[in-house]
Amino acid sequence: MIIRNGAASDAAPIAAFWSPQIVNTSITFSSTHKRADDVAQMIAQRPCFLVLELEGQTVGFVTYDHFRDGAGYQHTKELTIVFAVTAQGQGAGRALLTAAMERPRALDVHVLVAGVSGKNTNAMGFHKRMGFEQVGAMPQVGRKFGRRMDLVLLQKML
Repeated sequence: MIIRNGAASDAAPIAAFWSPQIVNTSITFSSTHKRADDVAQMIAQRPCFLVLELEGQTVGFVTYDHFRDGAGYQHTKELTIVFAVTAQGQGAGRALLTAAMERPRALDVHVLVAGVSGKNTNAMGFHKRMGFEQVGAMPQVGRKFGRRMDLVLLQKML
């Protein structure tokens, strides 16, 4: 298991495992495919974009970006963590998120926020095991597959 900074060469493999999850699951309310150039732009622009390699393959990533616009929120970031289905359940998430939580401390980030689909109980449990606390739920703010869905907000103070 190798955790390293993301590179442009990671964009295509990330798009390949992320897009089907976006389109076919309710882990996100978006239904727009991620293209390799979308991912490459994220890698280039974000202060933290870490990838996980297993057996030479890029199989997961974690990144964060602005929580909200405005100077008052500069020390709060929203987290995104996604894995290929083949990498789930192997401790990779714990290793990757642990590494990612060290970066924000060095960049003067105080709070990480995770917005999780209310249908994604695995992700909620994972974040709670990693020290995130549920701080809110927004009923029916998302819509996908013809259903209204809840958004659960979790946060971790660093």
